[in-house]
Amino acid sequence: MRLSFSDDDVEFREQARTWLTEHAPSPADRPGSGPDMRTFDLEWQQAQHAGGWAGMDWPTEYGGRGATVTESLIWQEEYARTGLPGIDSRFVGLSHAGPTLMARATAEQKEAHLAPILRGDVLWCQGFSEPEAGSDLAALKTRAVVDGDELVVTGQKIWTSYADQADWQELLVRTNHDVPKHKGITWVICDMRLPGIEVRPIRTMDGHAEFCEVFYDEVRIPLRNIVGDVDGGWSVAMSTLSFERGTAFTVHQVQLAESVEQLIAIAHDRSDDHGRPLLADEELARALARARADCAALKAMTYMGVSRNAATGQPGPEGSMLKLRWSELAKQVSRIALEVFGASALSRSDRQAGSWVEQFLLSFGFTIGGGTSEIQRNIIAERVLGLPR
Repeated sequence: MRLSFSDDDVEFREQARTWLTEHAPSPADRPGSGPDMRTFDLEWQQAQHAGGWAGMDWPTEYGGRGATVTESLIWQEEYARTGLPGIDSRFVGLSHAGPTLMARATAEQKEAHLAPILRGDVLWCQGFSEPEAGSDLAALKTRAVVDGDELVVTGQKIWTSYADQADWQELLVRTNHDVPKHKGITWVICDMRLPGIEVRPIRTMDGHAEFCEVFYDEVRIPLRNIVGDVDGGWSVAMSTLSFERGTAFTVHQVQLAESVEQLIAIAHDRSDDHGRPLLADEELARALARARADCAALKAMTYMGVSRNAATGQPGPEGSMLKLRWSELAKQVSRIALEVFGASALSRSDRQAGSWVEQFLLSFGFTIGGGTSEIQRNIIAERVLGLPR
């Protein structure tokens, strides 16, 4: 690994930190879901665009900052310190659909969609997972039939984040049942306002409803909205997922490390039933120390991934290592938090404990969303370690 920060990088960090300090909204003001959340996220994107900080990883030819890999890392580290979520309703457009369109779309498709994403005019969602096609994405059944100059789509998607607020969707459909399942899929741009689309929010145990089911009843999508070739969508989808797994978790890594430090401070200040600091409990102290060490190791893995990305120019399967380790560690830290707060974690009167309880509830999905831990281990085994399938 060869990663160091130049004088220019140090200056860039100071500029980013100053701008974020002066302009970032309070995370406490962000609504958890619904139209108010959409407005909050888009206004924040518009502020970044006006300030010249939007599209950090996007090339300048598409209106982005054209930052180096190291600058992108610095930006994400400083962004994490604002406390704003690393993944919000803007994520699919900025980090999935946008980069995929840059790599695979026609000039007309790029012109129509990239600028509105970057300006904060629109939101995108992702129509990939289905009730029987999550980890095995190639098993998807949502059907699309070519009829003249349109695709007619019928089927269902699930766990579609922010579908109830999105303007556009990156949608995978099956256009050919007579070939191996990976070869009969098409990637298409879907207008979420088209007739025949029904969106049903799913309320989860943390009280929010960012996930949705989406139903398609003979939805007609113009053929010009296909990205790549008919039946060639699997390779387009893999381009999309490489962006997610390659760079998406840097903000989470930084925020997780800060969460551990906060828990250590809380355990130092809070007392047990005998009036002793919670840190006097050797088992709890050991768990917190291990979590701190694991966060340091995760940071080193992040820097390793960034270094390799800088050398190759493309995110690789090593991103699965980051996703796997972060998601497992985040679950561990949230469980430690419940041990720190004890019975008060069950009481709504302890406001400090409340946010940690919500994080605990959210953590159950960390090892599922973006590819389950089992899938990540398969990727690591085959593509990093070179083991047989």
